Amino acid sequence: MNPHHYRFRSLWTLDAPPGAVYAVLERPEEYPLWWPQVREAERTPSGAGRARFRSVLPYDLVVTAWESRRDPGAGVLETVLTGDLEGWARWTVTARGGDCDCGSDSAGGSGSHALFEQEVTVRRRLLRALAVPGRPLFRANHRLMMRGGRRGLRARLAEAV
Repeated sequence: MNPHHYRFRSLWTLDAPPGAVYAVLERPEEYPLWWPQVREAERTPSGAGRARFRSVLPYDLVVTAWESRRDPGAGVLETVLTGDLEGWARWTVTARGGDCDCGSDSAGGSGSHALFEQEVTVRRRLLRALAVPGRPLFRANHRLMMRGGRRGLRARLAEAV
C-alpha cells in the first residue's frame, strides 16, 4: 500500500433537483461562497482552475484543476488535479431513487444525490513525511471538510428556492 495515496468517496443527499445541484457544482470559482473549507478558487487564463483549501488541521492544500469531463446529461463533472495533490476528482449528480449505484439511503421522493469521488497522491513534502502516523488524522480532516461542504451546499440550494 502506498501511504501517500488516498481514495475518498462521499455521498450527499440533497433536497433539490439534480439540475439545480449540478448548476452550483459546475461553478467551482463560487465554492468559497458556500463551502467554508474552500478558502480560494479561481479560474486561470489558461482555462484551468486554482483552489486553496483547509479544514481543521493547520495546513493549506493548493491544487490546479483541469476539467476532464463535463456531462450535464449524466450529471458528471470531473477534473484532473496537480499541485499538493495529484490525481482526479469527480462529482456525479443523480435523482434520488434514480439509476445511481451509490448506496442510496432514499428509495424515492424528490431531491438528489451528489456523489464525490477522489483518488489522489499527496505531493506536499510535509504531508508525505507524516503519511504513516498522520493518515487517520488526514482522513478525519477530509471527512470534516466534506461535512462542511454538504452543509454549505444545502444552505446554498435553500437560498435559491
